[in-house]
Amino acid sequence: MTSRKPVASEIAMQGIGVSPGIVIARALLVEPGGTFKKRRISADGSLALEQSRFRNAVARTEDKLRQVREQFAAVMADYATIIDTHILMLRDRMIFDRTLEIIAAEKINAEWALDKALGQVEAAFAKVDDTYISGRFLDVRQVADRIFCELSGTEMLPEEIDGKLILVARDFSPEDILHMSDRAGFLAEMGGETSHSAIVAKTLGIPAVLGLKDVNGRISTNDLIILDGVTGLVFVNPQEELLEYYQDRQRQYQQLHLEVAQYAHLRAETSDGLQVRVEANLEIADEVGQAFAYGAGGIGLFRSEYLYLSALDNPSEELLFATYKDLLSAAAPFPVTIRTFDIGGDKQFMAKAGKSSGFRSKMEKQWSSEANPALGLRAIRYCLHEPVMFATQLRALLRASSFGCLRILFPMISSYCELQQVKEVVAGVQEKLRSDGIPFAERVELGLMIEVPSAVAVADTLAREVDFFSIGTNDLIQYSLAIDRGNEQVAHMYEPLHPAILRMISQVVEAAHRAGIEVGICGEMAGEEKYLPLLLGLGVDSFSMHPPAIPYIKRMIRQSRAASVERLARRLLACSSSTEIRELLQHYLARHYPDSFPVDNHFHSD
Repeated sequence: MTSRKPVASEIAMQGIGVSPGIVIARALLVEPGGTFKKRRISADGSLALEQSRFRNAVARTEDKLRQVREQFAAVMADYATIIDTHILMLRDRMIFDRTLEIIAAEKINAEWALDKALGQVEAAFAKVDDTYISGRFLDVRQVADRIFCELSGTEMLPEEIDGKLILVARDFSPEDILHMSDRAGFLAEMGGETSHSAIVAKTLGIPAVLGLKDVNGRISTNDLIILDGVTGLVFVNPQEELLEYYQDRQRQYQQLHLEVAQYAHLRAETSDGLQVRVEANLEIADEVGQAFAYGAGGIGLFRSEYLYLSALDNPSEELLFATYKDLLSAAAPFPVTIRTFDIGGDKQFMAKAGKSSGFRSKMEKQWSSEANPALGLRAIRYCLHEPVMFATQLRALLRASSFGCLRILFPMISSYCELQQVKEVVAGVQEKLRSDGIPFAERVELGLMIEVPSAVAVADTLAREVDFFSIGTNDLIQYSLAIDRGNEQVAHMYEPLHPAILRMISQVVEAAHRAGIEVGICGEMAGEEKYLPLLLGLGVDSFSMHPPAIPYIKRMIRQSRAASVERLARRLLACSSSTEIRELLQHYLARHYPDSFPVDNHFHSD
C-alpha cells in the first residue's frame, strides 16, 4: 500500500461503508416519485377519471413489485418479506381508501390527493411514541413514491444505469438496489450496516455507503465522486492528488480480488496449525455448485424457507424429499446443514398470483392476530404448533439423509424442555420410517441455533443434548440488545461488538467445547473479515457465509496465528464498551492485515 498521504478534498463525508469496493465516477441524483402539479377538478367525469388513474397506478405498482419478487426470488428469498410488506401497504386503508376519499371530497387530482393522504399518515406516525412503529413510515413513503411514478409515467430508476454512475438519493429500497447494475455504486442518507438495503447491496456486490447526512444537499448530478465502501468515506470533486491516490487504491483493490481467488481451494488453517471449517449459506439447492467453486468446505446453512415461499401451498413431502436428496447428493461427501422451517410473523408470505391458500392463509391469519409477531409463534414454536407440517419436513429430511451427510438444525430453541419436545418428534418420525421400511441414515447429527439470551444462559445444559451449536448472530444481537436492525430509528444501536454479545459468544463456545461438540456461526458476522480474528480467537470451529466471501475469509485465516487471535479475544473480552473494543480491533486489523485494512483510511470530514 502506498505511503503517500492524500491532501484534503473539496468536500469529505463520512458515512457507513456497507458493501466493499472503490468507485470513482460521476454522480446521478435520483428523485423517487418526481414532482407533480396540483390540479383541481371541476367536472364529475374528471373526478371519476382521477380515481380510475389512481386505482390503475396502484394495480401497475402491485404488478411490478410482484415481478421483482419473482425475478429475484433466489437472491432475496430470506428478505422477500420486504417486498411482500410493500405490496400489502398498497391496499392499506390509510393510503388507498383515503386517497380515493380525498379525490372525491376535495375534487383534486390523484397526485395531490395521494400527497395529502401521505401527509396525514406521516402526522399519525409522528404521534406514536414507539420508535419501531414511527419508523415504518419510511416503508409507506417508498410505496407512495412508486405510485407517484406510475401516475407521472416515470421510472423509480433510469431504465439503463451506466456502470460508471454513482446513484445518490435520500433512500433506496431493496427493490431499487435489485435493479442496479452490478458495477454501480450508490450513496444514501438513510440506512445502516445491518439494514435490508445494505444486505442486498453486499449480496449483489454493489459498493455502497449509507448514513450520509444531507447527501442530496451536498452532492449534485455530474459531481465527481470517490466512494469507498470499505471505510465509508466519500469525496466530492476531489483534488488531483487525492484522485490519483484513490485511483491507486482502486487498482490495488482489483489486484487483491485476483489474489484472493487463489485462496478458494486452500485449507482454512492458521499459520500455526489451527484448522477450522469455512462453509456456505444457501437459499436454493441450485447454488451448491457455486458454493464449492468458491471453496466451501460444506453447506453450513441451507435455508429451507424458499421451498415454502415459492409455492402456492405447503410443499409436499415428495417435493421436499427430491430437493433435499439432490442437494445432499451434489454436496457429498461434504456435510450439509439444513435448517428446519424458520419463518414467523415477521416474514409474511405472498403467493405468485397474489392469493393465499391453505397453509399460507392459516399462518397469515395467525400472525395478523399477534401484537408482536417477532416474539410470537415463529420458527420452532410454529413447527411444534403444527406437528403435521413439521413431521412432513422431518420425514423428507430423514429420507434424504441416505444420499449424503445431513445435519439438521433447529432454529430459535429457547429452553431444554422445548428441545426435548423437538427430539421426541424426531424420534417418532424415525420410528415410523423404520416401521414402514423406508431407509434413512440412523446417525444424523442434530443441532440447534443459539439466537435468544435464554439459550445462552442454559447452553451447558443444551450442549449435552445435541451434536453441534450454530450461533445465529443476527437474531442473537437483536434479541439481546432489543434492537430491530430493520428500524432506521434504532439501527445504529445494532452493535455486533457490544461487550454483552462477545461474552455470550464466548460462553456458548466454552459450554459447547466442555460437552465435546463444535460450535459454528452462520450470521452476518461470519462473513465479515473485520470480525474474523475475534471470532477465531473466541474458539469458533466453523464459519458459514455468502459464498463469494469464502476466499477472503480463508485468506485471512491463513494470515492469522491462533496464539495471537486468542490473546486479542481475551483482551477484547475485558473491555467495558463497544467503542473501546472497536478501536482495539481496528488497530489490530491494520497491524496484522495491512492489505485488507490499510492504516491510511482516516480523513477529516467537514
